[in-house]
Amino acid sequence: MLVLTRKQRESVVIGGGSSLQAGLTVTVLEIRNGKVKLGFEADRGIVIHRSEIVQRIRLADVPQKHSEDHAASTER
Repeated sequence: MLVLTRKQRESVVIGGGSSLQAGLTVTVLEIRNGKVKLGFEADRGIVIHRSEIVQRIRLADVPQKHSEDHAASTER
């Protein structure tokens, strides 16, 4: 895990490779009462979700895949 310290209005750039075009820029917009407000700028093809949303999506997908696998194995 990379750990960085950023102040308000400072950014981190992710991606870009050798062309140095930012794939994702994360900017600290505000720090107040122990909370950090972040802004995200990304290429159109990059999907951004909060981690708990990604977890819900994954959990919703697991039973579906399991039932498909089970159906396929019982058809034989």
